[in-house]
Amino acid sequence: MDINSLLKPFQHFGVNLGLSRIIKLLANLGNPHHQVPIIHVGGTNGKGSVCAYLSSILTEAGYRTGCYTSPHLVHWTERITINKQQISSEEFSQLILQVQGAILPDDEYPTQFEVITAAAWLYFAQAQVDVAVVEVGLGGRLDATNVCDQPLVSVITSISREHWQQLGPTVTDIAREKAGIIKPGCPVVVGQLPPDAETVMVSRAEELQSLYITPQPARQISPGWAEYKTIKNSQIIKYPLPLHGQIQLNNSALALAAVEILQNSGWEISQSAIVNGMSKTQWPARMQWVSWNKQKLLIDGAHNPAAAQVLRDYLDSLHPGNLTWIMGMLTTKEHRDIFQALVRSHDQLYLVPVPDHSSANPVELAKIAREVCPELSVCETYPDLSSGLAAAFNHTDNQVVLCGSLYLIGHFFTIL
Repeated sequence: MDINSLLKPFQHFGVNLGLSRIIKLLANLGNPHHQVPIIHVGGTNGKGSVCAYLSSILTEAGYRTGCYTSPHLVHWTERITINKQQISSEEFSQLILQVQGAILPDDEYPTQFEVITAAAWLYFAQAQVDVAVVEVGLGGRLDATNVCDQPLVSVITSISREHWQQLGPTVTDIAREKAGIIKPGCPVVVGQLPPDAETVMVSRAEELQSLYITPQPARQISPGWAEYKTIKNSQIIKYPLPLHGQIQLNNSALALAAVEILQNSGWEISQSAIVNGMSKTQWPARMQWVSWNKQKLLIDGAHNPAAAQVLRDYLDSLHPGNLTWIMGMLTTKEHRDIFQALVRSHDQLYLVPVPDHSSANPVELAKIAREVCPELSVCETYPDLSSGLAAAFNHTDNQVVLCGSLYLIGHFFTIL
């Protein structure tokens, strides 16, 4: 039986935040999460790249390192890795069957994310990993990953207004939910936050007597290289930075601050493990350059206003000229704010649907885009990504950028 068929019965439960179902399910499975030391990574943007840096460095240091992230781009198996190697489809299917078998007749049925999260804990426990880097799915306090009382370190990368339908309407509400991964007496590494969010985080850390660390962003020292000043003794670490964009100076510093906490707790992570781990880090679909029909294309999963601004800043540092955008977005996203961050007068915009998800209507998106930027030189809709790509490349000499949804980028990889 393939993974999609196995997971289908859980699909219709959608997003249903709460810990009671996952706690019961894990108890039925023998509490595998109690056997796995974890680094817990939450935040609005930057979670994935911080997980990728940590997984790569810890693997390089010789530790058997699990990593659990979401969503996937093409295959479910991307979500669960050990030493950066994806779980096999067969192992994934067996784990899902095992989890399914642990749902008792009187139990409340778990969501799809809870089933996959339980499978990840089970896999890491069975493989006896030394450590697992675990990315929060949505929010923090009530997320299915938030079942460990004593993470080695928690990381909160950034906070902006996303998923407000589930987490609350203001940045303060969202910060309160994300602060839910801070645990009593466990250190937390926090990125640069808006003042309202920072107040919530500091107060929560003080309440729980948790060491609160906000590292300074790393400094770029040459193209593709950065330096980080350690918190404990101001030692300078110089390292390669293969992921693009100014934001990676922040994200890499958060990962290195977490590594420093592990080192101070007795974990053996050498300078060479840091440098080699950083150099081998990969995180697809985030400011990634690819080739499409022998032409250069930038793809990025930017799907909220903060990520869109980061993408625009990166492009402005490279291309002072006009850009050609191919975009699709989900209905739940802040369409107007994303367009405001990205598009400029005389840019070209080609809008397409996001297949197999609750896609915003491209015609409606075109209307919003024209209101935001009346001087777009092109604003057209296409029935699918392939025709949108063809039209964009046929009618422009601009740099072409594909963005708006990680699911759209995943679809691009399937047709690539």
